[in-house]
Amino acid sequence: MSDIKTVIPPGSRVLVTGVNGYVASHVAKQLLARGFKVRGTVRDLERTSWLVKDVFKTYANNDDFELVTIKDFTAEGVYNSAIKGVSAIAHVASVVTFDPDPTTVVPQTVDAATRIMEAALKEPSVKAVIYTSSIVATTMPMPGNTTHVDRNTWNETAVQLAWAPPPHDAKQGSIVYMASKVEAEKAVWKFVEEKNPHFRVNSVCPAMIMGEALSDSHLQSEGSWIKQLWDGNVSTLAGFPATYHIDVKDVALLHVAAILDPDINNERLQAWAENCNWNDILAIMRKMYPQRQFVDDLPGMVKLSITADFTLPLALLKKWGDQIGWRTLEQTVEDNVKSIQERESRT
Repeated sequence: MSDIKTVIPPGSRVLVTGVNGYVASHVAKQLLARGFKVRGTVRDLERTSWLVKDVFKTYANNDDFELVTIKDFTAEGVYNSAIKGVSAIAHVASVVTFDPDPTTVVPQTVDAATRIMEAALKEPSVKAVIYTSSIVATTMPMPGNTTHVDRNTWNETAVQLAWAPPPHDAKQGSIVYMASKVEAEKAVWKFVEEKNPHFRVNSVCPAMIMGEALSDSHLQSEGSWIKQLWDGNVSTLAGFPATYHIDVKDVALLHVAAILDPDINNERLQAWAENCNWNDILAIMRKMYPQRQFVDDLPGMVKLSITADFTLPLALLKKWGDQIGWRTLEQTVEDNVKSIQERESRT
């Protein structure tokens, strides 16, 4: 892989927004391992000190990893300083409050994506911008939906539902999140069409992300799906009778590939691995840990019928990670549970 042509040489600095997040921290980890420098944005240096004091301590000591504080990523010009001298950007940060009021989520997510595109346009050193989107930006991942997702597929249903007149039921939070991903990614592509930037732009659209956690905080978030199942807390999970899983390491690798590969431009990379449900994951955990008592299988579990063409993302995993196919659900569960057990041993 060392002979593969890259857009930016090792030693170049990459900006990763929300670097303390689950996906963003893995993107940073893979970039650092390949010899790139990372500048990460965070909202609170104290709360995210684990990045420089633990996980990326060696890189931070060598000035290969640094943090910058951005408290309001929607403010005009907010990225102008952070973006100076970087060769690429992975815009991973998003609003994940799951507030059911769209006015507190959607415009902010769109503004954040727009601000970083505006800043990149002013910085000649930028060669690529990668936007972290989601499967929910493309379609509703729900039973009965038979959509085949392609480059121009959008989840317009979520947008319509999110902007329904108030009052906003608390259950609407996930719908509003979906709408924010739709409208923010659309804003990115609109910017590309209107501004014709000097840098390449790609998006990565992952399904339900699972796998290794680099911080305890990643096991305490609403998206810590396997942790919830491990603990027997299935109240939230019951609302998702089917899903596609994707390993966080695969998501991160696709970000790296989209940054480095000169042939990847204006692509929406779908990152969905196995079509599964919580009972499939329970079966894996029971096999791995036969002495542990798990909750009974959840009723009403099914499989999704949405599809997409994964030829390009799988080719990128092979080219940039020498990996054939997605990481399996078994590998993902094993990594995720290992992180859970390590946390339990410390508490």
